[in-house]
Amino acid sequence: MQYCCLISGGVDSSVVVHQMCEMGLKPDLFYIQIGGGCDGLSDCSMDDDIEISQMIAKKYGLEFDIVNLHAEYWDKVVGYAKEKVLQGLTPNPDVMCNKFIKFGMFEERVGHNYDITATGHYARTEKDEEGRTWLCTAPDPVKDQTDFLAQLSQSQLSKSMFPIGTMVKDEVRRIAKEARLPSATRKDSQGICFLGKFKYNDFLKHIIGEKEGKIVEKETGKILGKHKGFWYHTIGQRKGLGLSGGPWFVVDKDIENNIVYASKSDIKGGIYGNSFTLANFNHLTLNELPWLADEKYDVMFKIRHTELMSRGSLHLDENGRIVVESETPIQGIAAGQFGVIYDKFGNRCHGSGEILI
Repeated sequence: MQYCCLISGGVDSSVVVHQMCEMGLKPDLFYIQIGGGCDGLSDCSMDDDIEISQMIAKKYGLEFDIVNLHAEYWDKVVGYAKEKVLQGLTPNPDVMCNKFIKFGMFEERVGHNYDITATGHYARTEKDEEGRTWLCTAPDPVKDQTDFLAQLSQSQLSKSMFPIGTMVKDEVRRIAKEARLPSATRKDSQGICFLGKFKYNDFLKHIIGEKEGKIVEKETGKILGKHKGFWYHTIGQRKGLGLSGGPWFVVDKDIENNIVYASKSDIKGGIYGNSFTLANFNHLTLNELPWLADEKYDVMFKIRHTELMSRGSLHLDENGRIVVESETPIQGIAAGQFGVIYDKFGNRCHGSGEILI
């Protein structure tokens, strides 16, 4: 078996390399480059990332190379994000980054030469009796990244390896320190996939820009303030509006007139909801949906990465689309985000689809 590993210079992927070598595996290491350094949006830590990745490779006597996917990233991921936000939707660039870049274009460029590609995601895989691969959750519910992987195909998932998927973050840090890895004390990246420290609004400013508009109270039509573009705001948002006398929530947007509507109300109309519909559902393991019409199924689900799973039920509507009903009201159901479906135990991830409102 031939193994490769995607390395970022962070502690997670560094420990992946360590664990694989402890298992007697000697993976070739690859760093995916999507920018040219400090060029306005690319993460200025890239040089440090590469240097640390090279140090890891040298420490374990492994081959290391850089794969430049800059053009592919801007075409597939940035293009997707820009299209969605200008439609008033809330995209998830990290999901598409995994689908199109880490497990997509890398596979086409390099990964096809290997039997297994390892990454530092907090997720697990398991095989069923028919030899199909299922994506399963990590034991740390806060760090679990199955939602970021839920748009992969079965072929992508079946050759993937997640060596730290059974660990919690503290254990990963401990291993890194004990192994004296140069990335042991590096902070976790909080930004967009591959863009490191860059925040989402910085990303939007770079690809779209700014356009001043009004913030209007939904119930009264009163002008409350100004914003720099409707694309900076998502349904359910509470912070970042700059309004006094709150709390204020974003409850609606007028795309054509660049108006953001806010409200203090917590009733249905933008802030809380009990159900949502998913379009273009991608099932990670099966060729067709496992759910039958006119039946209800107990499931767990997520509508954003930062939240823990919620409990609800699933059924198919008259058009065969997935409808999820939550047991409790959920805040900020945003069209364009991905709804991720798990089994009723929160173990196996079925996949995800784009939320419709």
